[in-house]
This record gives sequence, structure tokens and C-alpha cells, in this order.
Amino acid sequence: MSAILSADDLNDFISPGVACIKPVETLPTIPEPAPGLEHEVILDGEQHASSQSAGPAQISLTDCLACSGCVTSAEAVLVSLQSHTEVLSTLDSAPQLKVIGPGPDGRYTVEGLEDESRKLFVASVSPQTRASLAAACGNGTTEQEAGRMIERLLMGDGGLKAGGKWGNGFTWVVDTNTAREACLVLGSDEVLDGSIAPTADTPTKPILTSSCPGWVCYAEKTHPHVLPHLSRVKSPQALMGTLLKTTLSRTLGIPPDRIWHLAVMPCFDKKLEASREELTDAFWAPGGKTARGVRDVDCVITSKEVLMLTASRGTDFFTLASAGSNPRQPRFPDPTMHNFLFPPKSRQKSQRAAGTSGGNLYFVLQDVKSRHPGSDIKMIKGRNVDVVEYTVNSAAGDVLFKAARYYGFRNIQNLVRRLKPAKASRMPGGRPFGSARKPTAGKQAGLEYGYVEVMACPGGCTNGGGQIKVDDPVVIERKGLPPNPGPEEQKEWLSQVDEAYFSGDEADDAEVQSGEASDEIDGISPLYIRDTLGHWARMTGIALDRLAYTSYREVISDVGKDKTTDTERVVQLAGKIGGGW
Repeated sequence: MSAILSADDLNDFISPGVACIKPVETLPTIPEPAPGLEHEVILDGEQHASSQSAGPAQISLTDCLACSGCVTSAEAVLVSLQSHTEVLSTLDSAPQLKVIGPGPDGRYTVEGLEDESRKLFVASVSPQTRASLAAACGNGTTEQEAGRMIERLLMGDGGLKAGGKWGNGFTWVVDTNTAREACLVLGSDEVLDGSIAPTADTPTKPILTSSCPGWVCYAEKTHPHVLPHLSRVKSPQALMGTLLKTTLSRTLGIPPDRIWHLAVMPCFDKKLEASREELTDAFWAPGGKTARGVRDVDCVITSKEVLMLTASRGTDFFTLASAGSNPRQPRFPDPTMHNFLFPPKSRQKSQRAAGTSGGNLYFVLQDVKSRHPGSDIKMIKGRNVDVVEYTVNSAAGDVLFKAARYYGFRNIQNLVRRLKPAKASRMPGGRPFGSARKPTAGKQAGLEYGYVEVMACPGGCTNGGGQIKVDDPVVIERKGLPPNPGPEEQKEWLSQVDEAYFSGDEADDAEVQSGEASDEIDGISPLYIRDTLGHWARMTGIALDRLAYTSYREVISDVGKDKTTDTERVVQLAGKIGGGW
């Protein structure tokens, strides 16, 4: 799904049919139709005799995510509405809200609030996107340098502002690595201590990562038995969206629907995640709204679409490296959150052993090791490079913790089969049967993992479907590759993206080495993260379990199924033969 899906490859598209279970939520103000008249979904402007009395049903992406009746390609078409063209049209819709301050009293004012069409624009950028663009730039461009180029595009006078109708740009551009660090600490606490939020639903062991939306969508639609195992911690994209909208809404007095958040990600499926109804203010707003809420992430574009966004404004992205000084970001309204989002010192680069998908598993293993002095981590290679097992062993050689990494849908299918519950035998005294009846000894003895890092894309997030590929014209032209690059060129290209992901500026590396906290795990201080999250909850007046955790649901489709109950069949039969009750 994720690594191969793109809006240009939808040759198996199936439109939603009249069997679509989406109800008509808002009817036009016309005479009510006769009882029993069903509303059809009108596609592509087609007309039908019955459509004169009821307009076409309005289907949102959230509705399609709640129904497995249409193929994934249909979701992808709807997802394509989140694109670089939406970014440009939104920027050009009205003058932006301007944040002024802080004043002598430390307060901020917002100019233009009286005009409801004006919005405040904020963006968050993933490190995988920066790595992809850095590799495309070549010449040793680091991930941080690519990040500064993105900031010039989104914020600078020579970027999107230059060709826009109103000269709008983004007020803040933040790094999702900040939210990633919070997710790592919350996720490790969830695995090793149980959820730190008592009211949050604690998952069942083994706990599986849930930051990959392709994997989550796959589990909800095809393997609901694994849903109790999914981590309840939001993904970095989702957590950042909640943080930005709650903090800015609280400190600046701007309604969440007036804050427009763009996320720049390596994966098309992140657009699906942004459209989840669970990731709206309906789930965190005080009072608990019942209506469909405002998205925490309004739009997601991928690494490829950054180049499209730049070209649409008549600019060459690769010239932004020499486009002068970087635009200066204003201080975030809350000082504690400002220091969290824009730390005074550069962040510690993750170890290569952490991988390129955020380092969830690596952080948990390091946390276990830190809690057991003298222990060490051992790696056991699996059937292929995308399956790896890990154990944390005590000084005496005892296994303290076992975990694994499963990347790619082929490997994920093996994982979910091992998690499938046993079926009870219908024979008296019979043994359970099915895929969950595992041998009691040998290599496949039970699933003893405490944690499993699951990603849909082989190789991890730097190989996401939205990343710039080796066969893209921009790479072929800049790298001087043959028109149809082969497997070797593909492998070399992915290694360049991974190299950029772990790259760093020499000045930054020197700065990082100074002043590490005593409780740091892989350069992250859990105590600092917990204090910051506690401040966030107090400042917004919202419990942390509503801010940082989410939920999942089995997707059940009625499409093509007989929905008539036994009672209704009896009534219908009685009516046909002239009888009754």
C-alpha cells in the first residue's frame, strides 16, 4: 500500500456505487420524499430521476475510512484532494492572520481576527522528507540544510510569498522530531510501565507500534484481532497537530478552525491519518463535542509534492540553498513550548541502529537497558533484512525483554497470523485449532515479544511512497542516471537518503556534545519530556490522555450484504401472503 501507492498509479480505481452505506446527513429544504425512497450517491455530475428530490450525498474522506466497501484506490483518489494545489489555494484565499508580539507585558495580539476568512498558517516537517530532499540536492547536502531550504520556501520572501495573491506564508515551521521524542517517551512508558494516563486504554502485550497509518488502516480493515495490541500513543504527526492547535488556540484566542496546519511527510498514507475522525478537536476539546470536529492536521503533502509546490510558484527548489539568510521565526506564544519546539541546543542525532522510522523499538530497548545496569542488547537476524529480533539480557545471561521489527506487508502478514487467537473446537474435549495453536518448543515457540515495531514500507520510512524516487526525472537529471534505473541504482539511491537522514552539520554536532542530562536515553531526557507534557496539559486545561492518546476501531462494511433481520423477513413474508402477527 504505502511504498507503492501514488496518485499516478491508480489504474484499478473503482468508484463508490449506489450500495455505498454513507447516509445523507443534510438534506436540501424541499418537500420530504415518500417513505421508503432511498438516496443514491450521484457521481461525476450524473443525474437521476430521483435526484430531483434529494441532492447527491456528500461523502467525506472520513466516511470512506469508516467503510471497507471500496478499494484502497478510491481512498487514494479522495486523499489526492490533499495536495500542493490545496496549499496554494488556501494561501491565496484571504490575507493571513498576523501575530504581533510579544509586547512589554509579554502578551501577543492577533491582527485580522474580525475577518473570519483569514487563517493562521503553521507547518511541521518530518526528518525523512528533509533527507529525501537533501539526497536530491546532492553535493553533500545535509538534512538540516534541506530543512532550512524548506523554511525559506514556506516562510521566506522569495518562497511561496513571492507568487501569492496576498503574499501569505507560514508563521511557524516546526520539526516533527520534537513530537517524535515525546512519542518515544510515552511509548516506552506504555510498554514498560503501562499507560501513564490512567484513563487511557492500555493495549495488550505484545504492543505494536501505531505510527504507520498504512499498517493501522490494514489492521482495522483486515485483521481486527490485532487492534487491542496497537499502541495508543499518537504518531508524531498527530501529536504535533494537537499540540499546535491546542497551544495556539489557548494562548492566542484563535479558534482551531482558523489555524491551518500543513504537515510535510514521506508517506501518502499520512493523508489518511490526517483525515481520521479520532484526530480532531471533537476528541480533545473541553466539553467533548459531538459533531465532527476540526482536523488537527488540515493538509498533508509528501516530499515529491514539495517540488510540485515550488514549481507552481515558478521557483526552483534547489536554488533555495543560496537564497540568502534563513527567515527568523517569531517566538512561540508559550515560553515552555517554545523551548520544546525550538530547543536552544541542537538535538542529538539518533544512532544508526535506531533505523530511519523514528527509533521506537531502539528507544524501548535502550530504556530497558538503562533500568537494568550491566545488561546488554543482542540482535537475531530474521528470514530477511526487514525482520529482526532483539533481546535484552542480564549480566547473568537471562532474557529480560524480547522485541522485534517487522517491515513490509509480506512480513506483517506473518506477524498477524501469529497473533490470531485460537478457535475453540466444537468437539467435546477437543483442542483449540487454527494459526494460533503454536508449538511449545522450537524456534516458533509462542509470541513472547513485549514490543514490535511495525512499518508498512520495506526499509522503513525513508522508503515511503511519497519520497522522491530514483526514477523520478529530477533525480535522473541531477544524478546523470540512465532513463530506467535498475535495482543497483535504486539501492544506491536509498543509501544516499539514509545517509542524509543521519547527517548533521559539524557545528551542530559539536554543540550537541555539551551538557547532556543525566537521565538521557539516546539523547532524550524522559524527565524533561514528562515535565513538558505536564505543562501542556495544565496550560490547555485538557487531560494528557485526551491530548496524547488515540483509539482504533474495526471497520465493518455492509456493502453487498443482506441487511434484513430475521424479524423483518418474517414481517415481509407475512405481508406478501396477506397474514400478520
